[in-house]
Amino acid sequence: MTTPAATLIVVDDDPEIRDLLADYLGRHGYRALVAEDAVALRELLATERPDLLIVDLMLPGDDGFAICREVRRDGELPIIMLTASPDETDRILGLELGADDYLGKPFNPRELLARIKAVLRRCRPREPSIPPARARVVAFGDWRLDRVTRELIGADGARSALSGADFTLLQAFLDHAEQVLSRDALFDLTRGRPAPPLDRSIDVHVCRLRQRLGEDAQHSALIRTVRGAGYVLAARVDVIA
Repeated sequence: MTTPAATLIVVDDDPEIRDLLADYLGRHGYRALVAEDAVALRELLATERPDLLIVDLMLPGDDGFAICREVRRDGELPIIMLTASPDETDRILGLELGADDYLGKPFNPRELLARIKAVLRRCRPREPSIPPARARVVAFGDWRLDRVTRELIGADGARSALSGADFTLLQAFLDHAEQVLSRDALFDLTRGRPAPPLDRSIDVHVCRLRQRLGEDAQHSALIRTVRGAGYVLAARVDVIA
């Protein structure tokens, strides 16, 4: 059976960039739709179920930040943010709001393609069958994680879905519990590629994951900072099912 093409929506107010990306992604097997702003995106989302959004930060009306907030409020649709801003703060804010990855303009379309593939691999639900070495549900601290549904389960039994980026990062910590992981190691485990020089996105994702675990975004008893070395999940991981 042929796997259906993933549907992507490119949101950019530059018609040339929209058309070039739609053509390029279409030639690489994706179903690429385009929107010029947040209003056009909402109209598409009313009838389409895309697998990923590619959103330019600087848009007329509601900008990329506003779109990211709105999408995250309604679900966990993966987002890659494009930005021509040299200000690292904009990239960090985008990640904090829930973007799964970012790419600075101008960029090589091949790099965008690689990042799309990586985000889709992280965010698509896995097959129900689980390798024997990996349990479906594990417990750590006051939490449990269902690896199949990608849901975080609290002590009260309440379930909340994790975004692809949060799930991948948490899984990296669970697979290396009580081991110090450097930022470079975490970047490689979650992105499948070496970290760019001076990249701070792992720190942003760790802060966001701490918040999902009900802890202080900067300081946590569960995911501890090891000064000069990285981070460690300071909890034993137990198999539940």
